[in-house]
Amino acid sequence: MSSAGVGPLCFVKSRANTAVNHDILEHFMLLSTDELYGDADFIFQQDLAPAHTAKNTQTQFNDHGITALDWPARSPDLNPLENLWATAKRKMRQETEQCSGAEGCY
Repeated sequence: MSSAGVGPLCFVKSRANTAVNHDILEHFMLLSTDELYGDADFIFQQDLAPAHTAKNTQTQFNDHGITALDWPARSPDLNPLENLWATAKRKMRQETEQCSGAEGCY
């Protein structure tokens, strides 16, 4: 999600780790930022989860010229994604009978 629009929803079937994060960045986030911003600069926001702060994630950002926003620890209330997830979870609970799982609701 960004001020320029929303990218594709990525379904992850395992727990988040550095390898999964790398694949998400390569196969979803980079494609989305190309579509949403083209060659324009943007600042990427993420929390301080270990997969987000790993050295290979930082290397991946540097390799692609991505600037990450410095983020204060323990501050989920500042993250707009927390509000997005809360809305998505609420809508999925309301529509459970009408679809089968997250993929069916998307």
